[in-house]
Amino acid sequence: MLNPGLAEKPARISEVTRPTSYRYVPANEERVLWECFGGPIPTIFAPVRPLFMNKILSTTEHRPWPLPKSPWVMTQRWNDLLFAHWPLPASDLTALLPEALTVDTFDGSAWVGVVPFWMDQIRMRGLPRIPGASRFPELNLRTYVRERHTNQPGVYFFSLDAANPFAVSAARLFFRLPYFWARMKIKTDETQMLHYDSRRLLSHNPAQFRAHYRSLGKPCVKGGIESFLTDRYALFTSGRRGNTARVNIHHLPWPLELAEAEFEMNDLPQAHGIRLPDTKPLLQYSRELTVYIWALEDLGSPATRRATAPVPAGP
Repeated sequence: MLNPGLAEKPARISEVTRPTSYRYVPANEERVLWECFGGPIPTIFAPVRPLFMNKILSTTEHRPWPLPKSPWVMTQRWNDLLFAHWPLPASDLTALLPEALTVDTFDGSAWVGVVPFWMDQIRMRGLPRIPGASRFPELNLRTYVRERHTNQPGVYFFSLDAANPFAVSAARLFFRLPYFWARMKIKTDETQMLHYDSRRLLSHNPAQFRAHYRSLGKPCVKGGIESFLTDRYALFTSGRRGNTARVNIHHLPWPLELAEAEFEMNDLPQAHGIRLPDTKPLLQYSRELTVYIWALEDLGSPATRRATAPVPAGP
């Protein structure tokens, strides 16, 4: 059982000092968000901040490869994120991946992550904000891979559940990611525990997730497994006709904190043919992270990429 006295109450996002210029959420949008978050939401939040944006995009020394030369197409902020990871034999996942991807391992194991969070400050480059689509919960099931030809590391999603049907449709169309619409609620109690509930809707792969988690208020020293799991700046997916596609992303290094969590229900892995071990997961929490996303890039068909020699795998 979780002990409410383990951690001091960290400052919530709505309590953090923001710039003097704020944007108010319209009343009609607040009604839409109420059900997603299971209660009242903050009535103000910060707009996109150009100076902060420039700082993020100009800080690249932590990246394993340079930023793309093309402009980013979307920005969003991820909040109250829990990383919950379990080790698995790589052979358990190989058959679930596209041909162009291989399982990336740490200490001989593949890793599967269940990651609940909520996002806001969502904006498409050059477009106005879309009412009702700027703030909602998301839950993803992932593993870590390398592209066979380049040996580039990245993330592969088995599923992404989101509470906004517009976002689900747009992500499937423009990024070819396996998004599912879900009914989701997030509540926070007086101990700063987040109570997260998700039930997938209108899907042949029904899945339910219910968990309670929070930060322990102590920083997580990055290195080793933490860096392996979070220093990822590419997402891979299957494109049309079986082609492999990549989405580049950029953000500052993850600000990780130690976390505790209790899982009441977690059908996600089973819904996608994955059986988690009966062991406690590795847990980390991140309060917030701003992310920049580039357009989907088609890497070609498996047959085309086999025509040239791949880059040898690293250590």
